[in-house]
Amino acid sequence: MPIILAPTNQEVTILKVLADEKTKKHLESLGILANAKITVLSSVNGGVVVAIKDGRLALDRSIASKILVA
Repeated sequence: MPIILAPTNQEVTILKVLADEKTKKHLESLGILANAKITVLSSVNGGVVVAIKDGRLALDRSIASKILVA
């Protein structure tokens, strides 16, 4: 499921990032890569705020819809 549908305050695992290579490399540099554990802190209008490692990231709807989690 896309991360925008993931439950809040529950740790999920990233399965795949469906983006072009440039975007994928940028997300990997931020820690968003396959098999990484992240927690969705909030989700509003398709945008999400996630906690990954020791930081937080805000992802807009277009990027968040390309990140598949389980």
